[in-house]
Amino acid sequence: MLGMLFNEKECKELDYVLRKELDEMLLDLSDQRLDQNIRHAIANRYKTVFRMYARFAPQKELSKYARNGKFPQIKH
Repeated sequence: MLGMLFNEKECKELDYVLRKELDEMLLDLSDQRLDQNIRHAIANRYKTVFRMYARFAPQKELSKYARNGKFPQIKH
């Protein structure tokens, strides 16, 4: 376990960066053109970033990024 101290400005910046990263990954996960393996890797990374964001985000904000753990399958 690693601990870090942030001031208010740094907390806001971290919040912004994590939200933007989650938004980008959600967009990528909805892109049907991406290979299934790539989408799986993005989904795993999403879980990690989401857990980081969940440590300090308000519940209302967190619900915007909650996923059911699955991503749409590519139909052939």
